[in-house]
Amino acid sequence: MVTASAPGKIILFGEHAVVYGQPALAVPVSQLRATATITSPPYPPVLNAKEPRAGQGEIWIEAHNLNRTYRLDEAPTHDLLALAIRLTFGHYQLPITNYQLRITLSSNIPLASGVGSGAAICTAIVRALSLHLNSQISNSQISTIVFETEKLLHGTPSGIDNTVIAYEQPVYFIKGRPPEPFTVKQPFHLLIADTGLPSPTKITVGEVRAAWQNEPERYDALFLAVGKIANVARAHIENGEPEALGPLMNRNHILLRKMGVSCAELDALIDAALGAGALGAKLSGGGRGGNMIALVTTETQNRVQATLEQAGAKRVISTTITHNQ
Repeated sequence: MVTASAPGKIILFGEHAVVYGQPALAVPVSQLRATATITSPPYPPVLNAKEPRAGQGEIWIEAHNLNRTYRLDEAPTHDLLALAIRLTFGHYQLPITNYQLRITLSSNIPLASGVGSGAAICTAIVRALSLHLNSQISNSQISTIVFETEKLLHGTPSGIDNTVIAYEQPVYFIKGRPPEPFTVKQPFHLLIADTGLPSPTKITVGEVRAAWQNEPERYDALFLAVGKIANVARAHIENGEPEALGPLMNRNHILLRKMGVSCAELDALIDAALGAGALGAKLSGGGRGGNMIALVTTETQNRVQATLEQAGAKRVISTTITHNQ
């Protein structure tokens, strides 16, 4: 039996604009993790699951969060988990039919919330399969494989989710360039509050693209402004000035609202956090639901968290951003 895991992620600055060549900053969230466990026969019993037939190569997927157990060869073509498995075997140029495995998957990362649940579970699958096959694989190769699954999930992904999750460290990312890990000189504290609404990243990315095609000059200006904020934010983080991130978060959120990707629920949580003393707040991820993040201090953290919960947040996670997540 082998097990591998991968973290969730949040985007600090740059969502949507990153699709158009602007920089973004993203960090892993170690408290949120997806795990893949691979076992070979004989298996422990699973309720209502058929077992592989003796002497035949069969791979079973047991997805706890989806309450599903099914054979790989019975998976639909759009199945994200099956694609990650097939791509990994393809990477190693190994025939799937030679293997008899059960891949058990679990995660505490909220689905469709902008925190990288899809990229995390696929990264965990790739890592676990590589361990099972006793084969070396680099973070870059994992990221490349998982990016292909992101295309299925998001349509035209930026590549930031698979990058920050595969490398599991703070990353400065520009589409089409190698990711740049960056230094967090002074740790800072964030609260991640979930609206409870699904965040349809594929839909919001598509709608932003349609809006950009309709008004290219307006949207290019918005994307450029977001990119400038990301660059300034990186400098503050590397200089140990995290308190300066607050106003930048507020400005970034205003620009995201102008892109049309916020919603009443996100704006309400952001207003609540700022009213309770957060240094800054913004949506994180695709928008139209999902999560917002708030920059807090040790003195304001409890008050802001309680206020977010009172304002309707379904869950609030506290995380400290450091260089070594």
